[in-house]
Amino acid sequence: MEPASWSEWQPIAGWSPPATVLAESLDGGQAFRWSGDAQGIWTGQWSDCLAQVRRGETTVEWRAPLALSKRVAGSLPHYLGGDTDWNAQADALPWCSDAHLARCMESFPGLRLLRQPFGETLLGFLCSATKQIPQIKQMMALLAERHGPALDPGVGRSPVFPPRLPTWAELAAVPESDLRQCLLGFRARYIHATAQLIAARPGWLEQTEAAPYAEAKARLLELPGVGEKVADCVLLFGAGKFEAFPVDTWILKALERRYGLTGWKPAQIAHFGRVHFGPLAGLAQQYLFSWERKFGRQARTAGI
Repeated sequence: MEPASWSEWQPIAGWSPPATVLAESLDGGQAFRWSGDAQGIWTGQWSDCLAQVRRGETTVEWRAPLALSKRVAGSLPHYLGGDTDWNAQADALPWCSDAHLARCMESFPGLRLLRQPFGETLLGFLCSATKQIPQIKQMMALLAERHGPALDPGVGRSPVFPPRLPTWAELAAVPESDLRQCLLGFRARYIHATAQLIAARPGWLEQTEAAPYAEAKARLLELPGVGEKVADCVLLFGAGKFEAFPVDTWILKALERRYGLTGWKPAQIAHFGRVHFGPLAGLAQQYLFSWERKFGRQARTAGI
């Protein structure tokens, strides 16, 4: 698509993180459909939207293909957490009494939690088991390329856009053998079975997203391949339930090295996180996760 077919860059009011923090928000393990270039422009897709985002002179800016710009303008603020007072949320964390959390927050000023489509978030984290971010992104790209229809601008003749992710209803019609061709491995079985279950329960996704945290998590844990960590990731990044505290290898390391919780099991760590960090534990988790990935090895070398 030629640059002329894109809208002008427009500011996103109220968000002015450093370029590194913008990159961490978009491509730090919350979502798997963003890619950056050498100019610091990030191109991403969600639902039926396609947009580019960059750090401008004073704030984050966005643009979209002209045929999609109205749709993106209505969706992007919510996707980027624009309806949340992030300064107030960050200030409510126990950083005054937690020196490590304060250090993490200082290292990633303006870090946000995305609010992605719930069904897409579930799909992404079902792909995530034992995989790193680049591999998950590749699986998601193949699922879109092979099983998702092209974005429909809904207006006459228009440029051809890249495909969106398939919905769960569309995935229910895809044989497991075809899913395996998307490099899913054993995850194909889980995704195929989950698609069948969701297809048989109209409204299940919407009801789960709207349910209170404990109920929503219990519902997710009924799905094939969904464990505690995947359920908490889906609820944090796809349903805005900030009390969720996903525990993966990075968080296990962070809580062991920075809080002395050696030998604790993931369920114990998750309980500690929700108690220690409070109702915004998920936001604290993202600060801890981001810091450990970027600075953990350096800190160990320095004996910190």
